[in-house]
Amino acid sequence: MATAETKAVGLFDVLPEGCVANVLSFTSPSDACRSSSVSTTFRSAADSDAVWDRFLPPECESIISRSADSSSLPFSSKKELYLRLCDHPLLIDDGKKSFFLEKRSGKKCFMLSPKELLVVWIENPRYWKWTSLPDARFPEVAELISVCWLEIRGKISTCMLSPATLYATYLVFKPTTELYGFNYHPVEVTVGLVGAEVHKRMVYLDTEGGGSERSQIVRRRGIGLFNRARILGFPAPQPQEIDDARYPKKRGDGWLEIELGEFFNGEENGELEMSVLELKGGHWKGGLIVQGIEIRAKESK
Repeated sequence: MATAETKAVGLFDVLPEGCVANVLSFTSPSDACRSSSVSTTFRSAADSDAVWDRFLPPECESIISRSADSSSLPFSSKKELYLRLCDHPLLIDDGKKSFFLEKRSGKKCFMLSPKELLVVWIENPRYWKWTSLPDARFPEVAELISVCWLEIRGKISTCMLSPATLYATYLVFKPTTELYGFNYHPVEVTVGLVGAEVHKRMVYLDTEGGGSERSQIVRRRGIGLFNRARILGFPAPQPQEIDDARYPKKRGDGWLEIELGEFFNGEENGELEMSVLELKGGHWKGGLIVQGIEIRAKESK
C-alpha cells in the first residue's frame, strides 16, 4: 500500500520539470542536492542550470572574467561550476586575490595574497623574502626572516562581499623550522570598516601553544584564580573563562589559521580593513610564512 509520502512524491512527478526547478531555486544548494534522491524528476530538476544559476552570485561571471584562467575554466553545467568554485579557489586580479564560494550558501569568499597586503618592510630582504611553495594558493608567499615591528594590513571593498552576510577573517600562515619570538608574546588583531570603530583582540601565533604545555599553563592560572576567588568570597571562574587565549588552528589544506574577528556586511558601503600588529614588544621574531588574509562567510548551519 502506498504511504502518504510516496503519494506526495507521485503528485510532484506529475508537475513539469521546469516547475520543480523553479521551486528548488528558492531553496539552498544543500537542499537541492538532497532533493535529488526524491525521484528522477527531482534529480533532473535539481541538476538543471536554472536552479544553480540562482545559487551562483549575480557577479560571478564578472569576477571569473578577472582571472587569467577564465577561458580554460572547465565546467559543463552551472552546478559543476558552482562546485568547482567551492573546492578550487580561482586566482583573480593578476593572481593577487583568490575567489571561492562557501559551499552551503554560495556566499562569496576571498583571500588576499601578501602582494595585495600592506606588509611593512616586505621589500627589504633583510626582513622578508618571497618564496614559492607547492601547497600555496598563490605563486609567491611571504616568509618572515626577522623583524622587531610586525605590521600586516589588508583591505577589501564591502561591495565585493555578499550582502546581509556574517563574515570571519583569518590570517593564513605556517611556521618554518626557525620559528622564534612568538612564544608567550601575543599580537593585536583588528577588523572593522575604515573610519569606523574596529574590533580588537589579542591572539597568539605560537604554534606550540596547544597540547600539554598550554594545558599546564591554564591549570596553573586556574589554581591561582580559584584560590584568590575563594579568599575574596567570589565564585571560582570556569575553565572556559580562564583559557581565553586564541591560538592557531590547522586547516584542511595543511596551513594554519587564526581568526582576526567577525564582520557583518550590512548596508554600509566602505572598505573592510584587517590588521595583525606586534609593535610594542620590541623583541625580534621570525620564522612565519604568510599565505594571506582570508575573508570567509560563516558556514550556514
